Amino acid sequence: MKGYAIIKAGEHGWIDVDEPVAGPLDAICKPLAVAPCSSDTHAIHAGMGPAGPLVNRILGHEAIGEVVEVGELVTRFKPGDKVVIPCTTPDWAGQPNLQEKGTNNAHDFDVMTSFKFLIQEDGVFAERFRVNNTDNNMVLLPEGMELADALMVTDMMSTGFYGAEMANVQLGDTVVVFGIGPVGLMAIAGAKLMGAGKIYATGTRKNCADLALEYGATEIISYKDGNTVDQILEKQGGKKVDCVIIAGGNCGSMNEALQLVKPNGAIGSINFYDLEDVFTVPAFEWGLGMADVTIRGGFCPGGALRAEKLLNLIKYDRIKPGKTFNYEFHGFDKIKDAFILMDEKPRDLIKPIVYIDDLD
Repeated sequence: MKGYAIIKAGEHGWIDVDEPVAGPLDAICKPLAVAPCSSDTHAIHAGMGPAGPLVNRILGHEAIGEVVEVGELVTRFKPGDKVVIPCTTPDWAGQPNLQEKGTNNAHDFDVMTSFKFLIQEDGVFAERFRVNNTDNNMVLLPEGMELADALMVTDMMSTGFYGAEMANVQLGDTVVVFGIGPVGLMAIAGAKLMGAGKIYATGTRKNCADLALEYGATEIISYKDGNTVDQILEKQGGKKVDCVIIAGGNCGSMNEALQLVKPNGAIGSINFYDLEDVFTVPAFEWGLGMADVTIRGGFCPGGALRAEKLLNLIKYDRIKPGKTFNYEFHGFDKIKDAFILMDEKPRDLIKPIVYIDDLD
C-alpha cells in the first residue's frame, strides 16, 4: 500500500509498504479525513522522535476513519463504522502507570510511548492504518457531525483543553494564552468553558486573532506593540494573572509566563519543543523558588472516554472547532500538498484538512 512518510531527516515523500495486520484487539481503518500537524513537520526536520531515528515511517496522527477490519476480541466496532481516532492510543492493559493513577495520561513506561502513530509505528497518512486496543481508544463518529469538527478532537482540541486543565483554570480566573495557532485557539476555548473571566491571547495573525476572540479571548496582545509581559501587566495595573497556558513561542516563553503568573498560580505548557532546545530560568523570575507556582507540561491525553466527552461539547453546540481549518484539499494524493503547506506555513495558514474521498 501507499503512504506519505519521513524517508530520513529532511526528506519526505510517498513510499510503498505492506498493509498493517490487525491483532486480536486492533482495528484496521482507512482514512476519511486527515490533517497534518506541526509535530509532523518537526519530525521531518529533526529526523528523530522520543523513541529514536525515524526512517521510512509513515506520517500523520490526526484522522477520521472507516473501519475495514477488526480483531477477534473487538466488541464495540465492525467494518463500515465511521470512527474518531485520538492521536494518543495507550495499550491500557499493559500500562500499570495508567491503571494506578486512574487517568488516561499520554504516557506509560516512558515519555510519549502512548503516542503510537509516527513515534512508535506508522501513522495515518496511508491507505490503511492500524489502531491498537480499539475498544478503549476509538469512538464512533456521532451521526450528522461534520468531519472537520470531529477531526479537531483527535489532537488539537484535546491538547488545547489539556493546557487549560494543567493550568487549573477556575471560575473567574484571569488567564494568558501564549499562541493563537490551532492548539492555542482550543486552549482559549477550553479556558472559557472552564469558567475563566478575562483571557489575554498573544499573537499577530488577524484571522487567528478573530477566531481567538470568537472562542473566548477578551483581548489580543501583539508583540508588535511592545513587550508582551509589560503590556499585560500594564493592562492589569501591575497585578499578576492566575494562570498561563503556553501553546506557542519558544523556551523563553516559560520565563515570560513566570513573570506574569501570581504566587500560587499555575502554568500549563502544551508547546512541543525541539530536541536541541534548552530552558534557562532566572531564579528571580521563579520567585527564588519560593512562589509556589505549579508548572506542568504535558501531551494530549488519549482514550475513548475523553474523546466522547469532547465530542459531546461539539454535539451540544458548546464549540465549533472545525472553523480552524482554513485550507481544504480533496483526494488521498493531496496529503502531500497539505503537508508541504503545513511545513511552509504561509502567513494566513491556520490548519489544512484533507478529505479522502477517493479510496476504495
